Amino acid sequence: MNLFFREEGEGFPLVIVHGLYGSSDNWLTVAKKLSVRYKVYMIDQRNHGRSPNSGEHTYELLKEDLAAFFDQQKIDKAIVIGHSMGGKTAMYFAADYPERVEKLVVVDIAPKDYFLLNDESQYYLHKNILQAMLDIDFGRMESRKDIENYLIERVDSISIVQFLLKSVHRNKESQLFEWRLNAKVLYDNLDEIISGVNAKWFEDRLPIFNYPVLFIKGENSNYILPEDYPSIRRIYPEAIIRVIPHSGHWLHAEQPQLFMEVLEEFLNKNS
Repeated sequence: MNLFFREEGEGFPLVIVHGLYGSSDNWLTVAKKLSVRYKVYMIDQRNHGRSPNSGEHTYELLKEDLAAFFDQQKIDKAIVIGHSMGGKTAMYFAADYPERVEKLVVVDIAPKDYFLLNDESQYYLHKNILQAMLDIDFGRMESRKDIENYLIERVDSISIVQFLLKSVHRNKESQLFEWRLNAKVLYDNLDEIISGVNAKWFEDRLPIFNYPVLFIKGENSNYILPEDYPSIRRIYPEAIIRVIPHSGHWLHAEQPQLFMEVLEEFLNKNS
């Protein structure tokens, strides 16, 4: 699969992998700052943004999409940054292709099965979001404000709604709004997205010392919890875990300066 991507700057390669419902657009601000020192690639994962849609959406495929992208761009080795679902893609890729990873940065996701949270699971949150996306009748939506009002009634989180609206665009032929992501396939593969690349999956790969690893957690986010730290360090004994105060899951947008300080401190270490 030929993934859509953006690039900024020159220097050592650095690849950014966005999360669920996201796209390369979400990381442009970070990429421009990093482009002073690095050649930054921002990909759109399959079924997201401007990359092709597919009937399948598994971490095995997302990992191999990333490996193919490295080959296509002739990237021998790179720093890899992954957020949320993209963080799981990045961990999987790094575990299977350690020789291609200089450093790994995992943003607000843990290597765990989120079904273990039972009723508090991210599964129910995302199932509701995707169902709302599938149910929307764009034929009745005359403006982005109409879409926003509809989503707020269904999702009940202004920050999530604002993020989802970034994936709405107007089809030039029909002149109707539509999603720039494959909501149906994401809904059908939500079990995999939520449960995949978990601690059990890493059992035959322990421990991992091949590359330095940084986990960045949003203080107010429940995607990485203190009880996850032992599992993270069991897989990555030398992992650094940093917390960005006053931030949630989209910490790079909520606290951009603090996020960049933590990121650059790690990238500058032993470089």
